[in-house]
Amino acid sequence: MRGIISSVVTILVAAFCFSTTVATADPIKVVSSNWKFAPGSITVHVNQPVELALTSKEGVHGIESSDLKIPNTMILPGSSKTITFTPTKVGTYVIHCNLPCGPGHTDMTFTVKVVE
Repeated sequence: MRGIISSVVTILVAAFCFSTTVATADPIKVVSSNWKFAPGSITVHVNQPVELALTSKEGVHGIESSDLKIPNTMILPGSSKTITFTPTKVGTYVIHCNLPCGPGHTDMTFTVKVVE
């Protein structure tokens, strides 16, 4: 039997994650104002943590989604809140402002599209 040969092999892998904990590079900024969220929709990946930085330019607004496990969060003018959630199912989720905020309230939505 011959001696053990030892060598180091470097393998570069791009665009793959082999960890269950992934930190997002930057929070996704979502700004609420009277009767709209900007951006109005985002696309995120299933089973990857998502961090939202929520602010309000005008009016008091709120979001919540039991499907995405986003807690009831009130967004006050001049303040910011950061929330983190991990989507577990592919799909399109429409989140409505959950605080009555005036005549355009019923149309105030934020869409989260979850992809593979």
